[in-house]
Parts: sequence; C-alpha cells; structure tokens
Amino acid sequence: MKSGQSLELGVAGVVRRALGLIAIAGLVTGAALAQGPAAGGGRGAGVPRTPGQNPNGMHVFIWGGLKSHNVGQHDYPQFLADWSKLLTEKGAVVNGALHFPSATDLEGTDVVVIYKGDAGYLSDGDKKVLEAYVKRGGGLVNIHDSLCGPDPAYFAEFLGAAKKHGEVNYTLEAPIHYNVVDKESPIMKDMTDLTILDEAFFSLTWAKQGVHALANVTIPPTRSAGEHKGEVVPQIWTYEHTVAGGQPSRAFVWMQGHQYDNISNYQIQRTLLRGIAWAGKKPVDELVDYVAPPRPAGRGGAGAPGAVVPGGGRGQ
Repeated sequence: MKSGQSLELGVAGVVRRALGLIAIAGLVTGAALAQGPAAGGGRGAGVPRTPGQNPNGMHVFIWGGLKSHNVGQHDYPQFLADWSKLLTEKGAVVNGALHFPSATDLEGTDVVVIYKGDAGYLSDGDKKVLEAYVKRGGGLVNIHDSLCGPDPAYFAEFLGAAKKHGEVNYTLEAPIHYNVVDKESPIMKDMTDLTILDEAFFSLTWAKQGVHALANVTIPPTRSAGEHKGEVVPQIWTYEHTVAGGQPSRAFVWMQGHQYDNISNYQIQRTLLRGIAWAGKKPVDELVDYVAPPRPAGRGGAGAPGAVVPGGGRGQ
C-alpha cells in the first residue's frame, strides 16, 4: 500500500469515527428532548431510575449562588453539591441551580432551600414566579443572608423577616450563643443552647404576624453591633401565612451559615432537615428518620422503589 493511500484511509477512518460520535450524540439529545423534564425536576418517561433515589420522596429545590467571602465562608456552590447528595440519601427528590428557579423547576416542588447572597434582588418575572409558588402553598427555607435585598418589607412577606442590603445589621464573626425558646417544637428536638462562631443579625424588617421564634441570640458586643449589643433577636424561626386567595404556606429560617462548616454541625444539620420537612408540610422527621429500603438481590445494586417512613405512609 502506498503512503498516500494509507494517509487517505487514516483520515477517512477519523472522519467516520467523528460522524459516528456526532450521530450518537444526536440520538441521545433527541431522546432527552423528546422525553422532556418531569414535574418537580423528575425524570422523563422511559429513563431508568437513579439507583439509590427514592422516587416517592418530598421534592426539594436548592437555590444556590456563586461563592463569595473568604475561604470557608458563604460557600453556596459547595452547599448545592453537598446537600443535593445528603437530601437524596435522606429520601428526597432533589433539583437545584445557581440561579433563580423557573416556573417549570417549581412544578411539583414542596420546598425551596435558599442559600445564596442577597436573594432578595428579584426581577419582576422572578417575583411573579415566587408569588405563584407561595400562593399555591409552596414552602421556603432560608439560610444566612439569603433574606437580604433592596426591599426587606416585600421579602419579609415570604420569609417572616428580611434585612436591607447596605445597612450594617450584622455582628461580623462572633460567639453566637443560642437560647432555645421553644424546646417543645419538634423541629428543635436535637438543638441545645450551643455556641458557634458565626454572624448574628439585627435590624430586621418583620412580617406583621405569623412568625414564631424557636431560638434567640443576645447580640454580642462587636464593633459592627454598636448600640445593638445586648439586644435579643430571633435567629431561628418558623413563619406561617396565606397569600390572599391561596393555600397556607410555611417558611423556616436559620440565620447563621456565614461559616460553612457550621452547617454540618450535628445539631444544626438535623434541625435544618426537620425545618425543610416542616416547611414542605411533611412529617417533621421524614428526612431525619428515612431508611432506604434493602437492595434486592440480582439487580445490580439498584434500590427498590418506595420509601420507609416511620409511622407508615407519607404525611400531607
């Protein structure tokens, strides 16, 4: 065989392989587009179920954001990665993004968990989506400064309280000591009067009614706290309200999380899991007590469908 023929055949082989890969990619893309997204971030018809995922779990959307602040602080992308896995292991069906969820994202969603900077900055379109979601009874969970924005009175209608961007309304890093004021709340089962290094917030704009404090903090005497030192301010609370003409909606708020490691604290993590379940109108221990069903033999390790919920069944 001449060298020119060899080169020609080699090039032809590369072209054929490239065309084959393009054809395969086209088939995969076409199939995905044909199936489309299922409600609440579910899977399209005919797509195999993800092993280890509970298809009957509560639907959670994590609204994250880009990383900000110093190392180990405000790590919103890491939260999206860590908690999408954790919540899946706890029996939830999880979707999420680093941008505001669309109306399609929120179809079938039980609760939106927000951990990003200044989530109160919403476009008119975002506001319509949020208002429609809450009006139909969708739940919200807020972590740290997500409730900051330009119009705290507006955002407080959805979270029970909010804070004005640009105002000095935080302690900076300080010992934050919780005083659990509702020790009977099922959300607070594992929460004690512990102390963590984080930020606390004051000068909040509160909703007119519906807020229930679970734990307060006495504002430490930091430089940024100024005259607010010694004030007793709720830092963990629940909020229940009903938009006119809509269904009852719930929100759970934990104001710390400046230091990302605090989110994995045993007491705080279990409190957050219960707060998420409560905001989604599910049994408060649904995520904490979830036990994955045993893997059936002969199925390559794929988990059996369904979830085991203590007490039997799924609450509404």
